[in-house]
Amino acid sequence: MQRPPHPKAPGLDAGVDEEMIGMLVDRFYAAVRRDEILGPVFEARIQDWDDHLEKLRAFWSSVVLMTGSYKGRPMPVHLAIEEISKEHFARWLDLFGKTALAVCPPAAASLFIDRAGRIAESLQMGISLHRGDNSVLHMPRERATGTSE
Repeated sequence: MQRPPHPKAPGLDAGVDEEMIGMLVDRFYAAVRRDEILGPVFEARIQDWDDHLEKLRAFWSSVVLMTGSYKGRPMPVHLAIEEISKEHFARWLDLFGKTALAVCPPAAASLFIDRAGRIAESLQMGISLHRGDNSVLHMPRERATGTSE
């Protein structure tokens, strides 16, 4: 069930709606599944892609439209992925940024890219603290722009 956006949601000013979120999520995860670095990580864990994509649409709706439609806990899911590294986050951010720039108008793409960078940073911090190391810390923010270095 879709919930209406919060009146102060950052996505409203950027022109984001549920249709745009759906296009971004669907196109991005199609690219992830084909990716040689990320694809195997996802394919080993996702049995029902339709369900997973629906959760991700709800996640991004909650992030940029403040709908509150996502009820999951991303940190434990990411903590369980033993092989996750800063290279995985860098690749994810690069693909996400490129997809956002291809699918969304500039203001919306900028918003999605900014939020993706913040989320990745938070997940990396949590993983590093959990592992007691810094193996996934210190992702340069410029990697979240959708441009390769």
